Amino acid sequence: MDIKNSTILITGGTSGIGLEMVKQLLPLKPSDIIITGRDAAKLMKIKTEFPQIHTFQSDVSNPDDIKELYTEVTRKFPNLNIIINNAGIMRNLELRDQSLSLTNITSEIDINLSGTIQMVHQFLPHLLSQPSAAVVNVSSGLAFIPFPVSPIYSAAKAGIHAYTQVLRLQLQDTRVKVFELAPPATDTPLGDPFKGLVDSSINMKTEKMVSLAIKGILNDKREIKPGLSKMMKIMSRIAPDTALKMVDSSIRKAKDKLKNKQ
Repeated sequence: MDIKNSTILITGGTSGIGLEMVKQLLPLKPSDIIITGRDAAKLMKIKTEFPQIHTFQSDVSNPDDIKELYTEVTRKFPNLNIIINNAGIMRNLELRDQSLSLTNITSEIDINLSGTIQMVHQFLPHLLSQPSAAVVNVSSGLAFIPFPVSPIYSAAKAGIHAYTQVLRLQLQDTRVKVFELAPPATDTPLGDPFKGLVDSSINMKTEKMVSLAIKGILNDKREIKPGLSKMMKIMSRIAPDTALKMVDSSIRKAKDKLKNKQ
């Protein structure tokens, strides 16, 4: 996929993988980079740091925001041809917690899964009109083996994986390329709720992960699985129950240690 001269929209571009994408894509000289986020203050700060990019306050869990974003972006940037669906949240949840409302319990579905599907659905006619275009959906290594303390996030990312596979099939006779980026555990703020439960020393550096992701996109590698994500997919095929039980056992031990320290 050609990055130079492309116009790229990145959702969730104010921190973590999205922000690192901005930093590493700029030297490749795309025509324009557009980022979205829910926090106006963060968007303003990033705009100050990178004045050449464009920012839009938008929430991918809100269909009205997506419609408005589509109208504004395609009007101002008619050559938009790459969308990176990166916006996401990840929570440490106990499914027996009845204090979680029905709306709250599905927050990760609304943002991580429904938001991505709705973004693609809204922007796809425009992308199909371009001479060359791409959709990059960010899933996770947890799409292959779920994380026991983040069940809804894991379900959402498994959904992204399945959706992206079918999207690629349905668009195979078009000029729109479909990529899936499945990051392993990465040292971003997304992992903050899980400190003490997992060994963060094995987290991949965000800079390295994004570098591998961009390299994969440039080389038309449609499923990009950096680091441990590749192994997780293999394990999900040959010993899924064993892998899940190992992770669960490790987390239970970590929880016991944390309780003993209190």
